[in-house]
Amino acid sequence: MIDFPRWKYWLVGIVMVLGIVYAAPNAFRPQPAVQIVANREAKVDEALQKQVAADLDKANVPYQDISIEKDRMLVRFANTEVQLRGSDTLRVALGDDYTVALNLATTVPHWLQSIGAHAMPLGLDLQGGVHFLMAVDQDAVLQKQQQRYLDDIRSILRQKQIPYDVVSLSGDGVQAVFKTAADRDKGLDAVSADNTDLNITTSRTPGGGYALHAAIKPEVLDKLAQTTITQNVTTLRNRVNALGVSEPLIQQQGQTRIVVELPGVQDTAEAKRVLGATATLEYHADDPNVNPQEAAQTGNVPPDDRLYFTKDGQPVVLKKRVIVSGDELVDASQGYDQQTGLPDVNVTLNSTGARKMLDFTTQNVGKRMGVVYIERTPVVKVVDGKEVHTSKTTETVLNNAVIQGVFGKKFQTTGLTQQEAQTLSLMLRSGSLAAPMDIVQQSVIGPSLGQDNIKKGEQAVILGLCLVLIAAAIYYRLFGLVADIALVFNLLILVAIMSAIGVTLTMPGIAGIVLTLGMSIDANVLICERIREELRNGSTPLASIRAGYEKAWHVILDANVTHLLAALGLITVGSGAIKGFGVTLFIGISTSLFTSVTMTHAITALIHGRRKKLKTLWV
Repeated sequence: MIDFPRWKYWLVGIVMVLGIVYAAPNAFRPQPAVQIVANREAKVDEALQKQVAADLDKANVPYQDISIEKDRMLVRFANTEVQLRGSDTLRVALGDDYTVALNLATTVPHWLQSIGAHAMPLGLDLQGGVHFLMAVDQDAVLQKQQQRYLDDIRSILRQKQIPYDVVSLSGDGVQAVFKTAADRDKGLDAVSADNTDLNITTSRTPGGGYALHAAIKPEVLDKLAQTTITQNVTTLRNRVNALGVSEPLIQQQGQTRIVVELPGVQDTAEAKRVLGATATLEYHADDPNVNPQEAAQTGNVPPDDRLYFTKDGQPVVLKKRVIVSGDELVDASQGYDQQTGLPDVNVTLNSTGARKMLDFTTQNVGKRMGVVYIERTPVVKVVDGKEVHTSKTTETVLNNAVIQGVFGKKFQTTGLTQQEAQTLSLMLRSGSLAAPMDIVQQSVIGPSLGQDNIKKGEQAVILGLCLVLIAAAIYYRLFGLVADIALVFNLLILVAIMSAIGVTLTMPGIAGIVLTLGMSIDANVLICERIREELRNGSTPLASIRAGYEKAWHVILDANVTHLLAALGLITVGSGAIKGFGVTLFIGISTSLFTSVTMTHAITALIHGRRKKLKTLWV
C-alpha cells in the first residue's frame, strides 16, 4: 500500500481545477473592435451610440454590436478589414471630440471575468503594429546643462559686481577668467554658495590670468541621465495617448534607449508625426476681475485676456502676457512642504526666468498664477490631391494656484494631493523632450502576419506536446500515460499562471512554453527508470514505486534548480523578448516540478495504492 497524504490529494485536485478555470479564457478569441473615448466636455452616452450606428450604416460598414462600458464605447466587427473601415469612418465622423482607437474586445464570459480570469494580452509580434527603438542624445543634455551653468555663473558675477575677463565653455565644464587672484577668490565664494552640484577648481591661464573651472559632479550627471530618460518616456507616453492606441508599450531599454511599441497602428508616418510633436509651458497671471463661467458662456473676454480650460473642462481667464515660458524651466520635482508636510512641486528656473518671476511675484503676492501646457502636433491634410502640412495646437491649464510669497529661481506649487503633485511634476518636465532622440530601428508587423504567428505558434505547441505524449506512452506504458496527464495539466497551469499575473504572450514566450513541455517530461523519465531499476533488483512493485519517487526526487530538484537559476539570469539581465522567454521558462519549470512529481505520485497512488497484492507494474 502506498502511503500518500490525504491533504496532497486535495492540493492536487484544487490546483487542477484552478488550472482549468484560469486557463479557459485563452480559448475565447478576442474580437476586432473600435474603442471610442470622449475628450473634454464630450460624453459617451446613448445619443452617441445612435450617432455611431447611423454613421456606420451610412458608410455601409457592417458591425456586430455597440456597447457602453464605463466611460468608453466598444464597436465590434466581424474581421480586421471591416474594423479598419469602421475606424476610418468614425474618426472622420466624430472629429476631435472623441478619440477613436483600434482595440480587441474580449469574448470571455462574464462569470470568468468576475473571478479575475482573463486571457493573456498578446505582444506586438502576435497582434501586429509598429515598433520603434529610439536613442537619446545624452551629449545634447550635457551641453544644455553646461550652457545653463554658464548663464548662471555669468549672472552671479554680475549681480555680485565681481569683475571678470571672460566666462566660456571649456572642455567638460565652464571657465571664468579674472585679472586678479582676489577677484577669483570672490567669484569662487559666490559661485560655490549657489551651485552645490559643481566641482570647482582654480588654476592659472597661459596668458597670466586667474581661472575658475566649474565641472558638473559625476553623480549629478548620472542622475541627470536617468532623469532625461524618464522625462522622455513620460513625454512619449503623453504623445502616444494622442494616437488613441490601446495598451501601448513605452519603456527604457539599457541606459540610453527607449522602446515604443504601438499595437494596432500600421501607419508609421502618422506615428512618427505624433512622436515628433513639440510642447512647451507658459506662466500667465490670472485676471480676478473676470468671471470665468460668464466668459465661457458669453464669449466676452477683455482684449488683454484669454479664455483657457483645465483638463476637467473648467474655464480659466488668464492674461495674455507671458511671465515665464517652458524654455526657461530647468527642473521640476515632486516633494513635500517642510512646514505642513503636504505634497508640493518644486520648480527651478534659469537666471533669466528667475529674474522675471521675482519681479512678478514681488508685486502679486496673494493673487493667482496659471500654468498653461501647450502642445503642437504636425498634421498633414490632402487638399486638391496635394499634401498640406499644418499643425494642431492644444492648450490646457495644468494649475491655477495662489502665490503664497515672493520667489524667483526656485519655488513650490502647493495645495495638491500626492498624485496630483506627481502628475504635475511629470507634466512640467514632459513639456518638451529633455534631449533629442533618433529612431535607430523601426519595423511594422501587419495584422495578417500576427495572425499567422499565432497559428504557427499554436501548431508548434500542439505538435511538440503530441510528440512528447506519444513517446512517453509508448516507452513507459501506464506510467507514460500518467506522465502525459501531468504534462497536459502542466501546460494548463502554466497558461493559467501567466494569464493571472498578466504576462504578455509573444513568440519567444511560445518558444519557452514548447521548451518547458520538453523539459518537464525529464523528471518522469528519471522516476520511471528508478522504478524499473528497483524492479530489476527484486523489490516488490509497491516498494519500487516508493523508492523510485524518493531516490529520483533529489536529482530532479538539483536539475530544476539549475534551470531556474538560468531563467532567473535571463529575467534579471535580459530585456524585451529575452526577458519574456526567461519569465515563461521560470514559471514553466516551477509548475513542472509540481506536476511531474506531486501530481503523478498522486495519480499513481490512486491507481496502485490500495492494491495490497500487486504483482507487476506496467512500466
